[in-house]
Amino acid sequence: MHDPFPIAPPDALVKLVQPVADYLSLYTLPLHFHEVVFAAVLYHVTHVYISPVISRLLFPRTYPSFNARTKLNWDVHVVSFVQSTLINALALWVIWADEERSEMNWQGKIWGYTGASGLIQAFAGGYFVWDLFITLQNINIFGLGMLAHAVSALFVFSLGFRPFLNYYGPNFILYELSSPFLNIHWFCDKLNMTGSKVQLYNGIMLLFTFFSCRLLWGSYQSISVFRIVYRAMTTDHFTLNDPEFGKLSNGTVVPELIPGSDIMQFAGERAIPIWLAGCYLASNITLNSLNWFWFGKMIETIRKRFDPPLGTRKPEIVVEKLSEKEKVLVEGIDVETPPPSYPSTPAPEVDHAHDYVSDVHVQKKSTSLEVQQSEVRSRTTRKGSDQAVAA
Repeated sequence: MHDPFPIAPPDALVKLVQPVADYLSLYTLPLHFHEVVFAAVLYHVTHVYISPVISRLLFPRTYPSFNARTKLNWDVHVVSFVQSTLINALALWVIWADEERSEMNWQGKIWGYTGASGLIQAFAGGYFVWDLFITLQNINIFGLGMLAHAVSALFVFSLGFRPFLNYYGPNFILYELSSPFLNIHWFCDKLNMTGSKVQLYNGIMLLFTFFSCRLLWGSYQSISVFRIVYRAMTTDHFTLNDPEFGKLSNGTVVPELIPGSDIMQFAGERAIPIWLAGCYLASNITLNSLNWFWFGKMIETIRKRFDPPLGTRKPEIVVEKLSEKEKVLVEGIDVETPPPSYPSTPAPEVDHAHDYVSDVHVQKKSTSLEVQQSEVRSRTTRKGSDQAVAA
């Protein structure tokens, strides 16, 4: 299947990229480099311009109140939501519509190439280029785990331009089927919808898609890759002199034996260097290990949003702590604060026998005040008033 992208690769750009692609053995990269750039620019524009504008329109009170760190995370999640939705739709369409890809044998799955699969590689590569740039720029926020994910993913999808395991590009992209639900879960927290039914139902879909797509489907695809790579490294190439060739019927199509076959046009020597197999498998193991680790964290995080028995959320307990001086507020005034005095007004004389503070005894283990000897009528004792009352 030919590349369905509507813009053909510019000749000038192809000539510019060709020497670098040949040096890195990424032979199909010149055909898709403009798509890599297009995808990276699309995600950058979404992050810097589209997300802030739309977020302010949809959430005029919430989004502007975020601090710089939260706004960065919000915009990154918007890009992730857009990217995962777009790339999943493309991958599912290619898996369904690309007949040449579906007819590949094990050799075609390793060294074969179709334009449609190359488009998936390009859009995925463009996203991971943007993701690596953002992660490096904000490593203190995203951490080393996200950096390892960005590097591994970019490396793995770049190898598809050799081409190498180009067939598996759309398959591994289906990891991203869980990403829209993951982003919605995060948005619910920021929109004060934590513990809501929307977050509950979304959380169920998140765990289901993450487990089925990343852990079950992803692990199955990884095992399939390991098997055919091992087979390619331990099996001789199929040639016209091979004894097995005589067992083929007249209707059997062997694309790797056809010089002009579009599928195998970039196959080259059809040998897998040990370093290539090792690096690819190591990156694949890294991604799968991160998926299992994140799945456990997701379950733990989602359960904290909901009450038992399914959840682990605990009731909030407000503990009021007194200061070291055991300050007590009476009628809104600290009892240790003396009455105000002004330069023009002499401080009133206080009868220490009936001093306000001395009549109040604070017990550290009690929540009330004990008043002894006299009833406190005011903040200060006025002798004149007391004598008038006594007379």
